[in-house]
Amino acid sequence: MIAEAEAAAAAGQQEAAPAGVAEQLAAERLEELQRANAAYYNLEQQYSAYVKRSKTEAGAAHDRGVASVAEALIPVLDDIELARQHGDLTGPFASIAEKLEGTLNRFGVERYGAVGEEFDPAVHEALMHSHSADVSVATVQMVLQPGYRTAERVLRAARVAVVDPEA
Repeated sequence: MIAEAEAAAAAGQQEAAPAGVAEQLAAERLEELQRANAAYYNLEQQYSAYVKRSKTEAGAAHDRGVASVAEALIPVLDDIELARQHGDLTGPFASIAEKLEGTLNRFGVERYGAVGEEFDPAVHEALMHSHSADVSVATVQMVLQPGYRTAERVLRAARVAVVDPEA
């Protein structure tokens, strides 16, 4: 291509090239430049999409990792909560338990489930059931095991006793 242009320039110096040949050559070069610019633009768009997708996938992988570790630690957290309820969580073990819970909280793992909150089957697992005239909607009467969740999903539903209004 460059050789053609140099040959055309040399021919133009020796004898005047017809105007049609020069215009045709210029049109071809313009078309090649436009194709190269379009290819570059497409490549740039593909790279931008790749970067965005990679960031999203990295965040999702991080969230899955946090959830996986938290799910593995749920039995330990249950034992810590039972020790706390029985007054056995003292001394250095209490400090370790607080650090573990604090670390999980920093990663977005939270404990939930409290007496008196409205029963929601999406986040509560009813293990016991009773009726009472004292409530107007299904309510958590007792938390047997607290639930754990991250911002994205429930790791374990809170296991509760539910009281329904009498019919």
